[in-house]
Amino acid sequence: MKKYVNAKEVLPESLIKEIQKYVKGKHIYIPQTERQNWGSSTGIRDEMEQRNEEITRRYYGGLSIAKLAVIFNLSEERIRGIIYERQSD
Repeated sequence: MKKYVNAKEVLPESLIKEIQKYVKGKHIYIPQTERQNWGSSTGIRDEMEQRNEEITRRYYGGLSIAKLAVIFNLSEERIRGIIYERQSD
């Protein structure tokens, strides 16, 4: 659920009046000027990178793609993709 902020709480009165010339009484969304990379704020990107490193390490350590798919609960196709992506890096 989105939490909306009343413009009076965060914007100067002069700016509110200027905005009202264009969108009086309507809800507007003001996006961030710089977007964060996916997963950077939650840490999921780092977790996936570590997981993919572990998959690659175990594959080159002798585990089969089928076994890795079971261990990491991923499809064999996804395991192959991870291994091939890391080969090209």
